[in-house]
Amino acid sequence: MAHVLYLVHDLSDPAVRRRLIMLTRGGATVGLAGFSRAKIPGEIEGIKPVNLGRTADGRFVQRTWAVLKAMARLRSVLAGLSKPDVIVARNLETLALANRANGYFGGSVPIVYECLDIHRLLIGMGPVARSMRLAERWFGRNVSAIVTSSPAFKSNYFDVLSFLKIPVMLVENKVVAAMDDGLLPAPQKREDRPWRIGWFGALRCRKSLKLLAHFSRMANGRFEIILRGRPAYSEFDDFDAFVANEPFMRFYGPYRNPEDLGAIYGEVDFAWTADCFEEGHNSKWLLPNRLYEGCLHGAVPIAVQGTETAEALRRNNIGLILSDATSFALSMAMEGLDVRRVRYLKSAVAACDRRNWAIDEADCKSLVAWLAGLAPAGPRKTSDHFPISSSFAI
Repeated sequence: MAHVLYLVHDLSDPAVRRRLIMLTRGGATVGLAGFSRAKIPGEIEGIKPVNLGRTADGRFVQRTWAVLKAMARLRSVLAGLSKPDVIVARNLETLALANRANGYFGGSVPIVYECLDIHRLLIGMGPVARSMRLAERWFGRNVSAIVTSSPAFKSNYFDVLSFLKIPVMLVENKVVAAMDDGLLPAPQKREDRPWRIGWFGALRCRKSLKLLAHFSRMANGRFEIILRGRPAYSEFDDFDAFVANEPFMRFYGPYRNPEDLGAIYGEVDFAWTADCFEEGHNSKWLLPNRLYEGCLHGAVPIAVQGTETAEALRRNNIGLILSDATSFALSMAMEGLDVRRVRYLKSAVAACDRRNWAIDEADCKSLVAWLAGLAPAGPRKTSDHFPISSSFAI
């Protein structure tokens, strides 16, 4: 049985829990340590985490200081843990910890760099961006492989900008569904309610919030905007007050993934999958969780032209692709909307292969087997092939 030490940037991030489900379902035993940006439970998926300290969104200097303090006491943190077969470091800030942990265990443990977002400070040719990429190369000097969630991250960053020249593994943000979960029938719109657009997950995009609010006002009650998840309050002037002042917008707080997905997506007709948080870079390249969550549960996805998400919709011949990220473009896409058209759009989503959106037990086992088979970084043949299922294509 593979033993994975998982070092994470935010223990309270729901995506961390999803990865733990995937690893344990694949047969791994997991040691968990990381920082937190909110209160965390005593256990996550039956694993007691080691909390390395609090960090905050958007506070780069504070997070750097937290990493330095964690490095100073990492030896005592790891004292009770057995040597892992592999160390997975989620995000750049944990790579320094991964190297220190590997040294504690003798220096022979392979390290995997899990990078699911490309931070804006890493992009560009200026001195700050180059310095950040040099730091990434230094902290990644012992990394055996990179795990990322979108092919556009590989082609636009790791292949052309990053100084790390090691194999890149694609593990999309697919839903790790419950064992007995099946596709739910797409609910029909009731005549007594407006059409609903759901924006769920990490709510961090000011442009999306204002765009959806303006669109709903223009539609004068024909559409409702339903928000669920975790707002990045540092990115908004006053998220709660803004939503409270919008007549056709509602925020219902966080949700559990995957337990609540069927219920919450069953209450909406469309899923807002666009993201303009780092427009032109990370937001253009990512494939967000909400794409997979919504499509798996029958919601019609909405994306913006020129993004990797729009390309995913085009490949599957589903959803609505806006010409640009404006309320006018959204209004044009919704023009003439009726029950018959929505039924057609939903049927196209329902016809997609479930494996496009969900990870099964075989996928979990393949990922764990690949992790367990990694050799420590060093002189080796570089290959772009990994002997695992097509759900984890390079």
